Amino acid sequence: MKLKSTPEDFRVDEITQVRPAEGPFALYKLSKQGLGTPEAIAEVLSRWNLARHQISYGGLKDRHATTVQYFTVARGPRTGFQDRSMSVEYLGQTSQPYHAKDIAANRFEIRLRKIDPAIRPTLEQRADALGAFGAMNYFDDQRFGSLGESGEWIGLHWCKSNYERALYLALAEPNPHDRPREKEQKEILRTYWGQWDKCKAILDRSHRRSIVTYLVDHPTDFKRALALVRQDLRGIYISAFQSWMWNRWLSSLLERFNDHQTLHYLDSKCGPLALPNLHTQEKQTQWKTEWSRSLPLPSARQHDWPEGTFEALESLLEPLEITVRELRLKYPRDTFFSRGDRSIVLRIPQFENTWVPCQSNPALLDWILKFQLPRGSYATMVIRQLFTAGNSVEDPDEAPEEQTDETEDGMAGGMPFEKPLD
Repeated sequence: MKLKSTPEDFRVDEITQVRPAEGPFALYKLSKQGLGTPEAIAEVLSRWNLARHQISYGGLKDRHATTVQYFTVARGPRTGFQDRSMSVEYLGQTSQPYHAKDIAANRFEIRLRKIDPAIRPTLEQRADALGAFGAMNYFDDQRFGSLGESGEWIGLHWCKSNYERALYLALAEPNPHDRPREKEQKEILRTYWGQWDKCKAILDRSHRRSIVTYLVDHPTDFKRALALVRQDLRGIYISAFQSWMWNRWLSSLLERFNDHQTLHYLDSKCGPLALPNLHTQEKQTQWKTEWSRSLPLPSARQHDWPEGTFEALESLLEPLEITVRELRLKYPRDTFFSRGDRSIVLRIPQFENTWVPCQSNPALLDWILKFQLPRGSYATMVIRQLFTAGNSVEDPDEAPEEQTDETEDGMAGGMPFEKPLD
C-alpha cells in the first residue's frame, strides 16, 4: 500500500462556521500543496511585512498534501496573492482572530495506491468495523515531531525545572526532520554550549541567536532563556509531552479491557499502542457501553478523573519520577498544559470508500476513502488502524509516511527559528 505518493493523494479541507462580516481582522483562505503551514505562514509574514503576533490560524496542515485552511491578520491587507505552491484569498473582515476552536471539522479525501486485490475483502471488513465501532483516537506520530534523537521530552524537563536541559533539547538536539542548515546551526550550539560569545559570533541571525544573545549577558539564566523561545513553539513542546502521556495512559487502560492473548498493538513513536479486539459479541456489547467516554488530558489543573483511571496514570508517570500534581509549569505564566477531555473512540460518520484500477499496475487497485473527522483527530491514525494487525492483517507494504501535522495542530521536528530578532 502506498500513501501520499503525490500531494493530490491526501486532501484536507478545513470546515468552519466563521463567516466574514465586520471587524478589524482580515479573514483569508489558504490553499497549499507540498508546503507545511509554518512555511506558508512565514511566506505571508514576509510578503506582507507583518509581525508574528498579527496572524492567527487554527491548526497545522500536512506538508505532503493538498490542503485548505483559514487564518486572520489583525489590520491585514484586503487582498490576496498566489505563487507556485500556495494561494491566499481574502474573504472579508471578522470581529475576532481565527483560532483552533473555530475549526468545526476536517474533511479528508485519501487515495491509497497499489493494493493487492486479495486483501480487499479484509480491508472492507475492517472499514465496516471502524464505521460501526470507531477507531482509537490516539495522537499520531506527527504530533511528536519535536521529539529529538535522545527521546527526552522537553515538557518533562520543564515540569521538573530542569531549564538548561529543556533549552538544550529545544535549541540544539538533533532531529530527524532537520534540514541541512538547521543541522549546522544545532551542531554549533552542541559544540560550543556555554560559550555564548562564540555561539553568537557564528550563528545565523535568527530567533535562536536572539536567545543566545540574552545568554551572553545572563550566562546561567536558563529559566528566562527558555521563556524567550517563541510561544507557539513552547506550546508545541508541552502539547507533545501531554499527548504522549494520554496515548500511553489509554493504551494501559485498553490492556485491561483485553487480555494479552487477544490484544494487538500499533507501532508508534510512543511505543506500542494497544488496539481492542472485539472478537466476540460480548466484547462488542461491552465496548459500546463502557468506551463511549472521554479521558482528560493529563495535567495538574485536572481534578476530576474517570473512575478507575487515575491509578493507571500515576503508574505511568512513576518511572519518570514525577506525579500528576507536578504536571505544571512554574514559569512562564503564558505557557501551560491544556485542560479538557479527548474522546477515546473516534467516530467516523459518512465513511465512503471506492475501489478503482491502479493506473501504473492493472493487477493492483487504488482505494479512495472519504470521511470527516472532528478537530484534533488524525486521518493517518484511521488509515493505520485499517492496515494494522489486530483488527487487521499485516500491512502489505509499509506504514504511512509521517505528516508534518495532525491536520489540526501539531508540528514537525526541526523547529523553525527563522525570524530574525536581534
